[in-house]
Amino acid sequence: MITTCRLNDVDPKAWLADVLARIADLPTSRLHELLPWEWKLLRQAEEPADQQVA
Repeated sequence: MITTCRLNDVDPKAWLADVLARIADLPTSRLHELLPWEWKLLRQAEEPADQQVA
């Protein structure tokens, strides 16, 4: 998973910390959101518009 993070330009430490904090409360039907490439898209969507990089 760490290599997958790196291949998707995701900080492995930030990803792992967030996943470990959220996984217990996340319904099984939404676990796909924790995959590195999905996690990155969700983080980008949460950023304010003026901080997003095109």
